[in-house]
Amino acid sequence: MKFIETIKNIWKITELKDRLLLTFGMLLVYRFGAQVVLPGIDASQLGTLASKTDSGLLGLLNAFTGGAFAKASVFALGIMPYISASIVVQLMGIAIPYLQKLQKEGASGQKKITQITRWLTIGICLVQAPAYLASLPMLMGGTQAFTLGQGGVFYFSSIIILVTGCIFAMWLGEKITDKGVGNGISLLIMVGIIATMPLSFAQEFDSAVRQSQGGPIKLLIEIVIWFAIILASVLLVMAVRKIAVQYARRTASGAYEKNMTGSRQYIPLKLNASGVMPIIFAQAIMFVPGLIGGLDLIKDTIVGQWLVANFGGNSMFGLWYNIVFGFLVIVFTYFYTAITVPTNKMADDLKRSGGFIPGIRPGSETSEYLDKVMSQITLPGSVFLALIAVFPAIIMKIIPGMQAGWALFFGGTSLLIMVGVAIDTMQQINSYLLNKHYDGLMKTGKNRKLA
Repeated sequence: MKFIETIKNIWKITELKDRLLLTFGMLLVYRFGAQVVLPGIDASQLGTLASKTDSGLLGLLNAFTGGAFAKASVFALGIMPYISASIVVQLMGIAIPYLQKLQKEGASGQKKITQITRWLTIGICLVQAPAYLASLPMLMGGTQAFTLGQGGVFYFSSIIILVTGCIFAMWLGEKITDKGVGNGISLLIMVGIIATMPLSFAQEFDSAVRQSQGGPIKLLIEIVIWFAIILASVLLVMAVRKIAVQYARRTASGAYEKNMTGSRQYIPLKLNASGVMPIIFAQAIMFVPGLIGGLDLIKDTIVGQWLVANFGGNSMFGLWYNIVFGFLVIVFTYFYTAITVPTNKMADDLKRSGGFIPGIRPGSETSEYLDKVMSQITLPGSVFLALIAVFPAIIMKIIPGMQAGWALFFGGTSLLIMVGVAIDTMQQINSYLLNKHYDGLMKTGKNRKLA
C-alpha cells in the first residue's frame, strides 16, 4: 500500500525520525502530567467535579486541557493562559508603538515579543490559579476532597504548582516547535482535545446502542455527518484565492525582458485567514452576558433572568446563545483578518521586488485591490466559519438524545483546531519527504523533477 510505503520512507529520514520521536515523547510527558492530581486533593472524590465539567462552557474548557481541569491536575490550567497572553500581545501590537517596532525588527523583535508573552502568561496564571482553586469546593459539592484542608499552605503550594505546570507546558510546546514537528502549542491543545474524544464517543455509544436511544443506525448517521463536517473544515482551512503576479526580470545586458512568460507567480489569499481565533474571541465574550445577568443589581429583574437563562451555565446549545455567537464570529473574522493580513506591506514588498498584478499599478492601487479582494472572500469565509462554530447546537437539534460532549466534536474550536493542526503537521512532514525525493503524504509526486 502507498500509505505504508510512505510511513517506511518517513523512518528512513534520520532527522525527521528524531523530530517525530521527540514530538511523541513531549506529548506523552504532557499527557502523563494531566493525570497527576494536586497534592492535598483526594483523587477518589473527583467524581462530582467530572460530572460538572462534562457539558456546557466548563466542558469546553475541560476539553481544551485534555481532561486535566476535571482531574484537578497539575496541568489544570493547560496551555490556555499562554494562548490568552499571545492574543493580548497581538492585539496590543495594534495600539502600542513599542510592540509595532518589535514586529518590524524580524527575528530579534520576535524574540523580545516571545519574552513579553511569557511574562504575561505568568501574570495570567497568578490570577487564574487562585480563581480555579476557589471554585473547586463549589464544583465538587463540598470540601471533603481536601485532605489537608484549605489553608494558606494548600493555596500557596497549589498556586506554585499550577503556575509551574503551565510554564512547563509552555516550555514543552516551544521545544516541540523548535526541535520537533508541527506547532508545539497547537499540538498540545489538539492532543488534549483528542484525549477526551474516546470517552465522549463511548458515552454516545452507550446511550445509542446499549440504552436503545436510536440504535446503531443513529450512531452510523452521526459518524457520516462527522466525516462530512471534517471534510468541510478541511476545505475551509485549505481554500485560497490566487492573485496572479508577474515579475520584471533583467537580462544579462541589464535590460528588462519583454516576454515575461514563465515569471508569473501567485499571491495565495486564504479564505479563512484568521483561522480559529474568531471562535476563541467570541467564546471568551460569550461568558460576559451570563455574568452580567448574575449581578446582584439585575439578577432579580426580567432582563437578568433572561440573560442567565440564555447565556449562563449550560445554555451553549440554546438558540439566542448561538445567534449571538455566530454574529460575533463573523465580526471577529473581519477584525482579525484586518490585523493579520497586512495588504499595505504585501503591496510594498511586491513593488520592492519588481512584481506587479497585471492591470493594477504597483503601490497604493495594488494595496487597495488586495484589500478589496480580501473583503470579498472574507464574507463567505466568515459565514462558513460561523456555521461550523454553531454546528454542535444544530446537530443537537437534528439528532435528539445526542450527548453534549460528543456534539462538541461536530464543529467549533475543537474540530477546527484538530483539522488545522493535522494539516499543518502533515505539510511539514510532506516537505521533509519531498526534499529527500520521496513521494509525499499529500500528493503522489509522480511529476516532480529530481534535483
